[in-house]
Amino acid sequence: MTAQNEEFRLLQDSAKAFMAKEAPLSALRALRDGASGASFDARLWEKMVELGWPGIAIPEAQGGSGLGFAGLGLVLEAAGAHLAPAPLLSCAMIAPAAFLLAGNPAQHSQYLPQIAAGQAVFALAVDESAHHAPAEIQTRAFPEGAAWRVTGEKRLVADGQSADHLLVSARRPDGDILLLRVAAKGEGIAIQALRTADGRGAADIRFDGAPGEALGDGPAPIDAVLDHARIGCAAEMLGQAQAAFEITADYLRTRTQFGQVIGAFQALQHRAATMLVDLELTRSCVLAALQALDEGASDIPTLASLAKARAGETLHAISREMVQLHGGIGMTDAHDAGLYLKRARSLEALYGSASFHRDRYARLMGY
Repeated sequence: MTAQNEEFRLLQDSAKAFMAKEAPLSALRALRDGASGASFDARLWEKMVELGWPGIAIPEAQGGSGLGFAGLGLVLEAAGAHLAPAPLLSCAMIAPAAFLLAGNPAQHSQYLPQIAAGQAVFALAVDESAHHAPAEIQTRAFPEGAAWRVTGEKRLVADGQSADHLLVSARRPDGDILLLRVAAKGEGIAIQALRTADGRGAADIRFDGAPGEALGDGPAPIDAVLDHARIGCAAEMLGQAQAAFEITADYLRTRTQFGQVIGAFQALQHRAATMLVDLELTRSCVLAALQALDEGASDIPTLASLAKARAGETLHAISREMVQLHGGIGMTDAHDAGLYLKRARSLEALYGSASFHRDRYARLMGY
């Protein structure tokens, strides 16, 4: 076993142990049923920050641990398994990727240490309708000296109502797309908090001449940033699907009907076997995509769409089977099956559904 593999194993084991202790599903229920309107559990996020998780993918020179996105993927998987209500995807995956890919050296020095230290919450604001369409950007950015003014509207921004900084895609006068950092509590911003079906939150955000700082000195590689978001989302979905399968398999081994455990029925064994095969296929896709990020591979876009589409289909199927195989109890709010089902539907749409990514994959492959 290499030193890096040993590091990854320790990171994975510690993440699983932490989630089991600090992120019970009761935390998500409390967030869902509370009146705060927050999109995540601040106490849980503080504990993640203490462990250094926001800086896992950030180079050591900028205050991170330099374990890369493959290491972060292990933590996202563990978080997904427990439906952990924390902005790990937004702050530990998307924000570092945005600055590393689009930012200039001065921005690296200023913002990456802040992200690694968990000093601020970032949210990616890209979509402008109910569907993921990152190329259809109507939000405008106009130069004002060395800064920019942003006008437009973004829809369903994950963690948007709790963010300190927004990473906003906007079209500048020449038509190129910029990625800008906009202070979430600054002038010219109106935020409408939303409560999503999975008990988390999002926001619709309107910009009316809001001051912004462009990342980098030219057009932003918005697709590359989104591919990091998609792969991180797929890692979280993999963890959720694995947990849903394990809970369901345990139920099949213990629930009795007609004098025997229901897992002895061949039809249910076939359904469980199908879920297990789907899980292993998904794991291969997600791991390949995470490794490609760290290697700077040329096929990251195709691997990102493959991972997100595969994870979406697998999680959709397993969360549905989880409810069905639990029978009547699976339809009640008292059982956790509904929490997995609702989170699955929310993540499936985030940064592109399976159908979006099947179409994108086909275009990238020349079909």
